[in-house]
Amino acid sequence: MDIKVPFVDLKKQYISLKGEIDEKISFLINNSAFILGEDLEEFEKEFSDFCNIEYCVGVSSGTDALIIAQRALGIGYGDEVITVPNTFIATTEAISLVGAKPVFVDINEGDYNINADLIKEKITDKTKAIIPVHLFGQPADMKNILDIARENNLFIIEDACQAHGAEFEKEKAGTFGNIGCFSFYPAKNLGAYGDGGAIITDNEDLYKTILSMRSHGEVEKNRHVVIGSTNRLDNFQAGILRVKLKYLEDWNNKRRENASVYRKYLSGREIVVPGELEGRKHVYHLFAIRVKNRDKVKKELSSRGIATGIHYPTPIHLQEAYRFMGYKKGDFPVSETVAEEILSLPMFPELTEDQIRYVCNSLGEIIG
Repeated sequence: MDIKVPFVDLKKQYISLKGEIDEKISFLINNSAFILGEDLEEFEKEFSDFCNIEYCVGVSSGTDALIIAQRALGIGYGDEVITVPNTFIATTEAISLVGAKPVFVDINEGDYNINADLIKEKITDKTKAIIPVHLFGQPADMKNILDIARENNLFIIEDACQAHGAEFEKEKAGTFGNIGCFSFYPAKNLGAYGDGGAIITDNEDLYKTILSMRSHGEVEKNRHVVIGSTNRLDNFQAGILRVKLKYLEDWNNKRRENASVYRKYLSGREIVVPGELEGRKHVYHLFAIRVKNRDKVKKELSSRGIATGIHYPTPIHLQEAYRFMGYKKGDFPVSETVAEEILSLPMFPELTEDQIRYVCNSLGEIIG
């Protein structure tokens, strides 16, 4: 059977929006509207409305969002920030790049998010913040994390870079802490046509600080109140995101439907499928299963025309870049076990049931 199943298909998405996208691009080019323009301002309003929060600042990437968020909160040298080892390295890079120290907490096996029960034992007098990662599109246990942060006077910066539109107890991911950070990398649920990100908050003072930090600390022409950099979301990407944002809820619902189809066809097999915990709305940026002999399974699927991904094969505490911290294998056993078994299957709104059935049948034949 000659079936190809891509991991993600951005061309299909473009074709479905071609008229709107092409019109927006033509408008931006004809009006030379590239930096800090009307589309950026409107997108910031529309995304903050979508999240049901007061303020949004468009920035150049999810990584920069995490860096600026910490700088705005005064986190820097000598401080410690608690997070997880099973995330994209940008989460910890952002901590390191402001001069702070990442302190790792292992994850829950049920949702791959931070194990809130283990946070308290990692808090010291140097701890300034917790960065929970809403991994793969399912929110972390924000109720318990908020309680711990309040008890210990800690900031919360939510890494919601994979969780656009996800919900915890009917509230949007990114809105629980002091600051929420998003990435608009092209393959995200809401993706630009290049790099991009956003920071959201309900705190007006933080908003003003972040707004200046993304543009050389400037509050008006040639008046710089803090040391910033060039970290703006450009108007071109904001225009593309404005078009796409109108469809995000529908796309997320389609991802959720696709997840249900996957579960139906994978039922009864020796595969751990992602669960959706009570009170949470998972938006399935990734549909990550767990299988034994993961690398062999991945290779066999590839031979059948099925593209897959591994998110993430090496936990951060075992990455060469963080070798200086002295961690060793066995320090975070749940993260390490998951890293050896995790396999992300194709997931995007335009995925068809026939494609999903083919993926699942192929998995059944490979695993036995």
